[in-house]
Amino acid sequence: MFSRYKKQNAGAPKPSVQKSDAAKARVAVEQPKTAPVQSAAAPATPVTSLRRPAQKAAAVPQGADKERKRKERLGEIKLDLHRALLDNLNLAALENASEADLRAEISSITAEVLDERSIVLNREDRTTLTQELYDEVRGLGPLETLLQDDTVNDILVNGPQQIFVEREGKLELSDVTFKDERHLLRIIDKIVSAVGRRVDESNPYVDARLADGSRFNAMVPPVAVDGSLVSIRKFKKDKLGIDDLVRFGAFSEEMAAYLQAAVACRLNIIVSGGTGSGKTTTLNALSSFIDNAERILTIEDTAELQLQQIHVGRMESRPPNVEGKGEVSPRDCLKNALRMRPDRIIVGETRGEEVIDMLQAMNTGHDGSMTTIHANNARDAISRLENMVAMAGIEMPLKAVRSQIASAVHLIVQASRLQDGSRRMTSITEVTGMEGEVISMQEIFRYQRVGLTPDNKIVGHFTGTGVRSNFSERFRLWGYDLPSTIYEPIAAE
Repeated sequence: MFSRYKKQNAGAPKPSVQKSDAAKARVAVEQPKTAPVQSAAAPATPVTSLRRPAQKAAAVPQGADKERKRKERLGEIKLDLHRALLDNLNLAALENASEADLRAEISSITAEVLDERSIVLNREDRTTLTQELYDEVRGLGPLETLLQDDTVNDILVNGPQQIFVEREGKLELSDVTFKDERHLLRIIDKIVSAVGRRVDESNPYVDARLADGSRFNAMVPPVAVDGSLVSIRKFKKDKLGIDDLVRFGAFSEEMAAYLQAAVACRLNIIVSGGTGSGKTTTLNALSSFIDNAERILTIEDTAELQLQQIHVGRMESRPPNVEGKGEVSPRDCLKNALRMRPDRIIVGETRGEEVIDMLQAMNTGHDGSMTTIHANNARDAISRLENMVAMAGIEMPLKAVRSQIASAVHLIVQASRLQDGSRRMTSITEVTGMEGEVISMQEIFRYQRVGLTPDNKIVGHFTGTGVRSNFSERFRLWGYDLPSTIYEPIAAE
C-alpha cells in the first residue's frame, strides 16, 4: 500500500505492462564477479615482447566499454523508473515530505517496478538508482552529486554529455552526464522557475541563484549551438576571514595589517581581477574590518556577499519580465541606496553605467565604499572606469572624468589566479592624485614570482616595494600607526 505521497488513484488496478525487447534485454544488469574464461580451443597468441604491451593496452578499452554499456543500461532503467515516479507520486504533497519519507517512498516504488518488469539489480546499483531518483525529484538531477562535493568550486556544462568541474583551480572532465538535451533543459527550467525567472528561445540566457546561494548562469539553444551551456559558481558555506586567507597564502600578514587599517579608516577600495580570481572572496574578507556600528548596503546582480556585520541591507537587481517591463538595474538600486542613510555602499561588481553613481557616492560622504571590477592590473582598472563612464553616455571631458576617479578611489587591490590554479593578491596600489591629465599611482605591496617547481607550482613571495603609504598620517590619526618596516622590500630566499 502506497503512503500519503502517492496520487489518490495510485491504488487502482494498473494495466498490465508488456515487456518490450529492450526491457527483456535489461533484465540482468549485475556485473560478473569473475572475468570470462578464455576458451581452450582459441588459438594461443604468440608471446613476444612486442605483443605484450599491445594486449595490455587493449584490455583497458574493453573494460571501459563494458562499464559504459552498464551505465547506459542503468540510465535506461532510471528513465523508466522516473516515469513511474511521476505517475505514482503526489507531487503536491512532496513539498512538506521529510527526506526519510520520500526516500522510503522512492525505494518502494522502485522495488515494485523492478519486480513487475523482472529486472534484477545488485544492492549497489539499486542504492545508486534510488539516490539518483531522489536527486531527480527533490534535487537537481546529475548536478546534485557535484554540488555536494566540497572539493568542486565550479561546474561547467557543455551540452548533456560533457560536464567539467574545477578543483584547486584546475579544470577536469567529470563522469557525470545527462540523459539528453531534454533532461538538461528540464533541470535548467527547474532552477530558474524556482526564483521566478525564465529561459527559452525568446530569452535564451538567464542568471539565477541556487537555494544554497551558488551563482547560476545558463544559455540554451539556438544561441548555444551544441547543447545548453551552464556554469555554476558554488557558494562557499564557510566564511573565509583574513586569517584564513593569510594561512592559505593569498597574501601576507603585513598586507593584512595594511588592509585592516585601510578599511577601518574608510578608504574607498576597488578589488580588481579576472574571472575566478577571488574578487568576491577578497571583498568578503575585507568587510570583516568594518565596525558593527556602521550601516552597510550591498547591491549585486546575484547576491553572493557574506558580510559579517549585523547591520547589512542587501539588494539584488532584477531583469525585465516577459513583456520587457519591471527591470530593476544596479543603477536603480544604487540611486535608491543613497536615500537610505548608508555609511558604506558595497557594489558586488561594477560593470556599466552604475559606475557614475558609485563614484559620486564615494565623493559625497560615503567613505569606505567598496566594489569589484574586471581588470588585469591597477592601471587597467582605472582605464576600465573611464570606459564605463564613457559608455554611460555622459559627455564629460576626459580630465574631468579622471579627476573624479582620482578623488573617489583610494586603493586598488589586484587579485589574480595564477597558471598553477592558485589565487594570490598580486598587488596593492594607492591612487595619489593627478599629475597634469594623468592619474598618479604608487604600488605598496606586490607578489614577486621567482620560478616554478618541477610539478609546475609557482614559487614566489610577498614583498613591500619600499614606498611608504600616502595615507600613513590618516592611519595614525585613526589609531593605526603602522611601522615603516612593513613597507620594506623582502629579498628572495
